[in-house]
Amino acid sequence: MKFKHLIVLIVIASFTAIIYGFTIKSQDTLLANKFIGSGTVGLFLIAMPLFLYKESKGKKMKDYMLTKENIEKMQKKERQKTGNQ
Repeated sequence: MKFKHLIVLIVIASFTAIIYGFTIKSQDTLLANKFIGSGTVGLFLIAMPLFLYKESKGKKMKDYMLTKENIEKMQKKERQKTGNQ
């Protein structure tokens, strides 16, 4: 199974647990809260970090940080953009 499929499966299972929790909330509040909580944990503590790891693999973090060099590059691009108009 691919990493992408695993993430999608976790997201679907988490949303299903949350929806099921809200559905049974009137009958069994304690069990409903457990389903809602586990769905939330699945989304934010399992699926999101896995997704971020998958998407950031092979990318340089330096390119996304506001360093003096990157700010100068952005200013240069902005000057070229306004000069062409």
